Amino acid sequence: MKSLLSLACALLVVSAFAQKKPQAPVITASKKNVIESVNKHAPEMIDIANKIWAAEETAFNEHVSAKLLADYAEANGFKVERGVAEIPTAFVATYGSGSPVIGILGEFDALPGLSQKTVPVKDPLHAGAPGHGCGHNLFGTASLGAAISIKEMIEQGKLKGTIKFFGTPAEEKFFGKLWMIRAGLFNGVDVVMDWHPGAETKAAVQTGLALVDFVVEFNGQAAHASGDPWNGRSASDALELYTTGINYLREHIKPSVRIHYHIQDGGQVVNVVPDYARLWVRVRDIKRDGMAEVYDRVKKMAEGAAIMANVDYKISLVSGIYEVLVNRTGAEYTTKNLALLGPLSYTDEETAFAKKIQESTGKPQVGLHTKVEPLEATDPNSGGGSTDVGDVSWVVPTLRLSVATAPIGTPWHSWAVVACGGMSIGHKGMLHASKTLAMTMVDLFEDAKKVEAIKAEFVKTKGDHIYKGMIPDGPPPVGKN
Repeated sequence: MKSLLSLACALLVVSAFAQKKPQAPVITASKKNVIESVNKHAPEMIDIANKIWAAEETAFNEHVSAKLLADYAEANGFKVERGVAEIPTAFVATYGSGSPVIGILGEFDALPGLSQKTVPVKDPLHAGAPGHGCGHNLFGTASLGAAISIKEMIEQGKLKGTIKFFGTPAEEKFFGKLWMIRAGLFNGVDVVMDWHPGAETKAAVQTGLALVDFVVEFNGQAAHASGDPWNGRSASDALELYTTGINYLREHIKPSVRIHYHIQDGGQVVNVVPDYARLWVRVRDIKRDGMAEVYDRVKKMAEGAAIMANVDYKISLVSGIYEVLVNRTGAEYTTKNLALLGPLSYTDEETAFAKKIQESTGKPQVGLHTKVEPLEATDPNSGGGSTDVGDVSWVVPTLRLSVATAPIGTPWHSWAVVACGGMSIGHKGMLHASKTLAMTMVDLFEDAKKVEAIKAEFVKTKGDHIYKGMIPDGPPPVGKN
């Protein structure tokens, strides 16, 4: 009898333990629906991504790319407003009504000089032409695919609210989102979703760098470079003095600061003292305040160079962007959906392609990222690049995601990214991003408390800062180089 009682007690303990054992997260019916939607539209999405890849269009010139995306949104039932914010290639696609209003960003511009075939060694498709060295042919397409999956759920009565897709041009140069913000296009949006092609798959919780772009012009007096150079005042001398000053300054600024410049005009012929010179300058830092301090100093240096060369000078603001305001609450939701979806997997051929890319770029031949990464800490001193998504993040709470579309260690803004973006490695990452974005938006549409938690962190982190875009008065610089 005692043994029977002992056995019964043991079974009860085991049963109780089993009942208390936490259940593994499962993909809900709603999330299965959006995954199936992305899978259904996958052939069309890949076709659009490939056409944008082939179009090779740079900032404010993305006419083919923008039309492909806007037409596809319209064909899938969205109301599309084209040419918004005085930008021919900017548009907003909307479906649904009422709250919540969830936005999703899509970029589609290429970079100059990076044209590349879909081969793992440097081999331009069109020599000197642009290429998608940041994967933006995948960016806008994935985001629109996610938006369509949500639209279908709203249409079927399974979700309530409004979905907005923002077609945002010129991220690589002029920062089109700044003019879209100024036009009030993000007013009334509760949360914005964003992703970016990368070499890892994880929620994006680093801030990036604030920056400012400006053009410096020097005007002097032309003269014969040999016959009477004393009658000349060289704008090129001023340019050289200015860039020399910038390069000496590098020793005396914080390690987080970055200064780049591109000489656009230094004179045309050797036998003329040049009367005109121009360069494009960019200053970055981890915070706007640090960037602004260096910006002011570099502007003063232009005056000094002009005085030394006895020429006139002019400084023109192009645009400037904020660092990203991270939302870790939203990142937690995104990370959970990445875990639900599971890691990316690759064929032997794709792995071999990736390793050849790594060999060609001098990187360890370790292949592609195939992990589900946990949510990482936000580094207050993170470096990296810059994005006009930063400005959006100071206007609307913004959730960000990175998905692998190129091998580990791939140099970004390079031919290697272009090669991957036009074949299956990039396509797989694009579809994975689309599903993750859609699953996270399902969470927001189904649970108002999640939206409120995201907005609460946004208000707390932003504090009393009042956003002011760093752009000059007047229309966007459409048609300018």
